[in-house]
Amino acid sequence: MSVSEAQLYEMFQQVGHVVSIRVCRDLITRRSLGYAYINFGAAGDAKQAIETLNYTRVNGRPIRIMYSQRDPSSRKSGLGNVFVKNLDKAVTNKDLHELFDGCGTILSAKVASDGSGNSKGYGFVQFDTDEAAKKAIDTVNGKMVHEKPVFVGPFVRKQERSTGSSSFSNIYVKNLGEAVTDEDLKKAFEEYGPTTSVVVMKDAEGKSRGFGFVNFEEPEHAAAAVEKLNGHDDGEKEWFVCRAQKKSEREAQLRAQFEQERKERAEKFAGANLYLKNLDDQCDDEKLRQIFGEFGTITSCRVMRDSQGASRGSGFVAFSSPEEATRAVTEMNGKMIGAKPLYVAIAQRKEDRQARLKAQFQQRPAMPPGMPGGMPMYPGAPGVPGAQMYFNPGMAPPMGGPMPGYPGVIPGMRPGPQGMPQYFVPMMQGRQPGRGKGPRGRGPMGPGRGGMRMPPQMRVQPEMPVPMPQPIAEPQAPSLAQQLAQADPDSQRMIIGEALYPLVEALEPQAAAKVTGMLLEMDQSEVLHLIEDKGALSSKVSEAMSVLRQAGQAPDADAVADGVAGLSVA
Repeated sequence: MSVSEAQLYEMFQQVGHVVSIRVCRDLITRRSLGYAYINFGAAGDAKQAIETLNYTRVNGRPIRIMYSQRDPSSRKSGLGNVFVKNLDKAVTNKDLHELFDGCGTILSAKVASDGSGNSKGYGFVQFDTDEAAKKAIDTVNGKMVHEKPVFVGPFVRKQERSTGSSSFSNIYVKNLGEAVTDEDLKKAFEEYGPTTSVVVMKDAEGKSRGFGFVNFEEPEHAAAAVEKLNGHDDGEKEWFVCRAQKKSEREAQLRAQFEQERKERAEKFAGANLYLKNLDDQCDDEKLRQIFGEFGTITSCRVMRDSQGASRGSGFVAFSSPEEATRAVTEMNGKMIGAKPLYVAIAQRKEDRQARLKAQFQQRPAMPPGMPGGMPMYPGAPGVPGAQMYFNPGMAPPMGGPMPGYPGVIPGMRPGPQGMPQYFVPMMQGRQPGRGKGPRGRGPMGPGRGGMRMPPQMRVQPEMPVPMPQPIAEPQAPSLAQQLAQADPDSQRMIIGEALYPLVEALEPQAAAKVTGMLLEMDQSEVLHLIEDKGALSSKVSEAMSVLRQAGQAPDADAVADGVAGLSVA
């Protein structure tokens, strides 16, 4: 990769007159792509360069020299190309070239290698004519090279190779006894047809690794051998015989098998498997079994743990029937276990949860354009700086009518039109009444501001001078659990939202209102778990953003970027 034009010129100008040299490089990084073109003034000089300099080591690696083929169709057609396999790992490109040298004019000879430069045990040789390739197959196929019979056959393009199980000629045999040799294997399989290669794989010490490969000339013979010899008892072990597969095929088959088993398990335990969150740190598998044992027969029970063995605060409990699981959800969801309220729900696959969230979000009406985050912002209530509110899907009160007690309105929430999704929106701090222009006692929603008249019972009286209180110790703010314990259900929702919104805003500031509203529709105990567990919150926020993007409701990243495009940093 570090070879330069100057190095190549010094090397090839010794053979003849070099007209031009170009090392092919990446357009962006300008790093060498590992090959180059050299033009000579005479065709004889090019021929001599191939004969004398081919496989010469340059910067520690042997180079391959061949005639340039400007027409790609000749390279891709496979004309004159042969495939060679069962090569010993010690066979090099030069050895392969010398092996086929007497069959005709060789255009290219290459042993396939991995990223570390180690041979993969097969290679390709291309001749100038198809007749030379046929001669190579007849002459070299089955020849012993480094004490291994090599297989030589016509090259078949990848898209033309048969990947199905209906047509194959290569067989994989495993569970072989240590005494089974290549000859034993060949004798057993040639009863079903002519073979082109038979090999028992060995380790570095020459001992059998217990498996091998058999290649037949005809697919029909290979299929018959698999049918007859699979399960064959050689007196020591029972053979396993099947079609040889590439690693990619085996991996794809195993993935499909695993996915099918997973679907079958999901269908079997549909509605009977429970997902638990917000578990106490001291809760283990046995404790879960004791807690849920009264609801029915438990088939499996597990607390999820990290690599250090610490509880992740979640787990699963599977019952023998959906009815038992439903009863457990009804009675255990929200129940205090230790110091935390337990969250219990029917377990769902991740894709099922995302599909449900997407369906719920798509049913909501789109918000009017031109509003930040897709939501309008409203000034805060007088004298309540920093307050936050919810949209409640109830009917708005008449203009100037009293707020408390109106049907569909929850104190502390702003009423919105029917069907509006419940998004959590921070309130902007309004001017204090009695300050600024206008009559004293009018807040941001008073006359002259374009808003509704405040009810008398909600108006704030003018400020009165009061004596300066003596310094006293500030009482500690009540914890979230204490606030929830003292609040009614409607107020609990507002309190949880106030605690959740800044956490979501720190993760997704442009979509905090939408995401918070989506999360607040979850069960209360699960939302509390998100407030406590930053990792679980981050995962849920990412899941909600994925749903927003699929629905086309995520904030426009370009619009956000435009806001900082004009900044310059010294």
